[in-house]
Amino acid sequence: MQQVDAQVVTNQPLAKETYLVRIAAPEIAARVRPGQFVMIRMSGLNDPLIGRALAVYDVGCDDQGTPATFDLVYLKKGKLTTCLSQAAAGDSVTVWGPLGNGFAPVPCEHLVMVAGGIGQTPFVVLAKEALGLQTFGQRTGGWAKSVTLIYGARSADRLAGVDDFRKLGVDVRLCTDDGSTGEKALVPAVLDRCLTELKTSLAADSIRVVCCGPEIMMEKASEVAIAQSTPCEVSMETPMACGIGICFSCVAKVRQSDGEWDYKRTCVEGPVFDATKICW
Repeated sequence: MQQVDAQVVTNQPLAKETYLVRIAAPEIAARVRPGQFVMIRMSGLNDPLIGRALAVYDVGCDDQGTPATFDLVYLKKGKLTTCLSQAAAGDSVTVWGPLGNGFAPVPCEHLVMVAGGIGQTPFVVLAKEALGLQTFGQRTGGWAKSVTLIYGARSADRLAGVDDFRKLGVDVRLCTDDGSTGEKALVPAVLDRCLTELKTSLAADSIRVVCCGPEIMMEKASEVAIAQSTPCEVSMETPMACGIGICFSCVAKVRQSDGEWDYKRTCVEGPVFDATKICW
């Protein structure tokens, strides 16, 4: 982990109340693995004092191909993200990371990424690695032959970064609560149909599901994957205060090998867990 005061490169709206901020911090960018996050706060401000955990959306390289910047996509919701949405190029932010375990690079025929709300944020770097388009944190890419993104939101104006996935060659399937774009359906229902379709030509254990978003959506999506005998990982969005395991504010109930459960810190032992281990 590195903690740095870094400069904002760009900060722009992507969708309704949703922004993308690019931060120049090569010492962090070079270490990022898909599914990891950083903690961020405004430099020189004590209100709010506690940082905010944001998944790394993408990593940019300089002219020599060396990681130099990373992107964060965030929802303007509370005091910190409201302040961040007003940051201009050249402003300073304090970031520490990369943090968490990230997604494991498990080989598969087809990777299905399931996102709800702002849950698409860890999946650009994951899709790039899976398809062999970019490597991260000295890991090997190209471990999936094809990738699907199932992405749901309340309405079309809240879907952020859809074209970023399409440019990578990802099969994008959208759904909205109001039917303003894509299907008028819930994410777990779309996942169920997608897995059924894929299993006509692929073995269930050659398909892999990863999921991020509202907890109730992840619970239902994981139930679908388990029922379809498909491995599934979930990235928990438990509120965090420190990001380094000290404060124990981000615990989740996780099943142990003896069948009992224990609290696990999502910042250091997660945020990615086997879906079968979570006590929803």
